[in-house]
Amino acid sequence: MTGSTSPGPARVRRVVTTRRGGRSTGPYGDFNLGEHVGDDPAAVAANRARLAAATGLSGRMVGMDQVHGDRVAVVRAPAIRSVPGADGLVTDVPGLGLLVLAADCVPILAGDTGARVVGAAHAGRLGAAAGVALRLLETMTGLGARVAAVDVLLGPAICGQCYEVPTALRDEVEAALPGSASRTRWGTPGVDVRAGLARQLAGAGVPTVRIDPRCTFTDAELYSHRRATLAAGAPGAGPPVTGRQGGLVWLDPDRRR
Repeated sequence: MTGSTSPGPARVRRVVTTRRGGRSTGPYGDFNLGEHVGDDPAAVAANRARLAAATGLSGRMVGMDQVHGDRVAVVRAPAIRSVPGADGLVTDVPGLGLLVLAADCVPILAGDTGARVVGAAHAGRLGAAAGVALRLLETMTGLGARVAAVDVLLGPAICGQCYEVPTALRDEVEAALPGSASRTRWGTPGVDVRAGLARQLAGAGVPTVRIDPRCTFTDAELYSHRRATLAAGAPGAGPPVTGRQGGLVWLDPDRRR
């Protein structure tokens, strides 16, 4: 008598970094993971190596260019460079980490333990309005995930009370991403990208959407492009300079539920 067994569910692991504990200095201090922001490449490489070692993913992480669009790519092996032209990644390979970088935008970390599929996406205002979260779900289901079994974490991002925009822009984003319109703490129009994404994902049938409540603009432990931009507005301050924290998701085949 012969037979076969299918693999059981793999645990979905998620990590969100802060700016502490790395090798970067100055405005990038300490744990900058962004290779494109002007930081010392050796420091960034050391920071990424530390993250990979701490998660057991040495040589097994994949990043993306993040162009504020809605393209999602399927990956099944580590990439020498970041996946070009992508704001989302999906894999069904255990032990392959998907890395998303952010400094106000929303890192989306999703997984279906039963189907053994995970996804990561970068959702700034433009990408979120373009539907990158829905493209992520579509790509995951293409690999066998079920929307009704997907669990999503929306990581730290600038909150709706701090993300001030002109009224016309607030209304434009709200039309494309209902639920995102907000008012800032000082009473002006704002955008809450995480609120809009949470509503969109729930409407698509995702049963569990968790939101990390931290605001990148107000939390000094996190990088914030807008905070750096306002600081650079001082006379002689120069252009905004800051690093990027990371959101990492992977399937851990050795940790069964």
